[in-house]
Amino acid sequence: MPKRISPIFLLPAIAGWCSIAAPSWSGSLGVFENQSDVGAVKHAGTARYDPRTQEYVLSGSGANMWADQDEFHYLWKRMTGDFILTARMHLLGTAAQPHRKIGWTVRSSLDGNSPHVVAVTHGNGLTDLQYRPAAGAATMEQTSAIQGADVVQLERRGNTYTMSVARFGEPLTTEKPVEIELGSGVYVGLFVCAHEADLTERAVFSDVRITVPARPDFVPYHDYIGSNIEILEVASGHRQLIYHSPESLQAPNWTRDGRALIYNSKGRLYRLDLSTHRPLEIKTGFATNNNNDHVLSFDGKMLGISDQSDNNLSLVYTLPATGGTPTKITAAGPSYLHSWSPDGKFLVYTGGRNGNFDIYAIPSGGGAEIRLTDAPSLEDGPEYTPDGRYIYFNSTASGLMQLWRMRPDGSEQERVTHSDTNDWFAHISPDGRQIVYLSFPPDVAPQEHPFYRQVYIRAMPAAGEPARVIAYVYGGQGTINTPSWSPDSTRVAFVSNSD
Repeated sequence: MPKRISPIFLLPAIAGWCSIAAPSWSGSLGVFENQSDVGAVKHAGTARYDPRTQEYVLSGSGANMWADQDEFHYLWKRMTGDFILTARMHLLGTAAQPHRKIGWTVRSSLDGNSPHVVAVTHGNGLTDLQYRPAAGAATMEQTSAIQGADVVQLERRGNTYTMSVARFGEPLTTEKPVEIELGSGVYVGLFVCAHEADLTERAVFSDVRITVPARPDFVPYHDYIGSNIEILEVASGHRQLIYHSPESLQAPNWTRDGRALIYNSKGRLYRLDLSTHRPLEIKTGFATNNNNDHVLSFDGKMLGISDQSDNNLSLVYTLPATGGTPTKITAAGPSYLHSWSPDGKFLVYTGGRNGNFDIYAIPSGGGAEIRLTDAPSLEDGPEYTPDGRYIYFNSTASGLMQLWRMRPDGSEQERVTHSDTNDWFAHISPDGRQIVYLSFPPDVAPQEHPFYRQVYIRAMPAAGEPARVIAYVYGGQGTINTPSWSPDSTRVAFVSNSD
């Protein structure tokens, strides 16, 4: 439950948030180093990266990727260590060949008979994990039960390779891992294979992420890895990486004028201008030990923060959104702020009192706190709806962490999600029609929301389920803790991580 801070070293600004991602994406091949035709293909393939959309378009020939020999077009980079490869992908056009194929492949070499692991989706919807254990050996496979997968992930941990796939909007299905020795340094990338020597096929790959996860001996809240600030279009799920740091950035808010994001790092708050990508520190006076619970008032004029400068005990303060000297609001702690009321009169927060965490409200100018929940379970993440009729929050009352809502006086508490994941931090769109939230896998303890896990960002109608996955993310703590909708209710900002 404790929410702590992390250090930050800022990279130089990156211009043009709609078209440019992190510095390593500036080349003509994006995050990749080179492209090659592998095997005796008849027609040369191509690969093109569009920095505006951050999509890759590949064309490729090749008779097959099977048996003891492969032919395909490959967009690749060299890597060592562990990684997670994730992308959405689809073939362009129609063809009679049902086994034309696209996906991720990890190879020992660029030879056609190289040992490899391939996470592949076919033109007929078949999805499988293929692998060749030695040079020139026969290819083996594991077929997924998921048909028509367009989200394909391949993870390497040591010599263990695991494929996970989904139809976009659905959770990933993870297949049985395979053990194979490909060497410490490998080729990693995307491919297209026509499955007919005389043909050329084309495919589009979007939301391509090559993630280096936290190392196995990582110490939570002591060790940190790099951060990406991303913009997610809720309707389509399309993602754009707009800013990168090698250190920890957390919890972006979108300003009410739509011009900037506010995030925290190393106990301080920064405003990231979306036109210049230049981050500027927001001066918060003595409050230089902020955690990732900071929110803007509905009119955008005031900023509420949760700061730990007072004996490392998180307390709630308010100050002008442009910066200034904070005013203490809560006397008791720990108190973790999550929302203003639409009329600006109240703040709601999670309070740890006598070993239990509940939801509290307090006048925004200070005063006596009002306890809104009193169950023995853990309650967190309270947020007002834009019309002020409800407060959404998350609770372990049902066993797993799930989303709930109640009236502003704490009455009429009702469960909102009924999933098999641990659901945190409901954020209601400014138009009141949608909710986005974060889902941790069930192997995470319900009361925890750790850093550096594979998580989902989900969206659902404000009226309730069903929910759909809109982003497959390596992140967790700090990803989307605070309200982060764009003012027009079409996008959200969030943080993903990679070492």
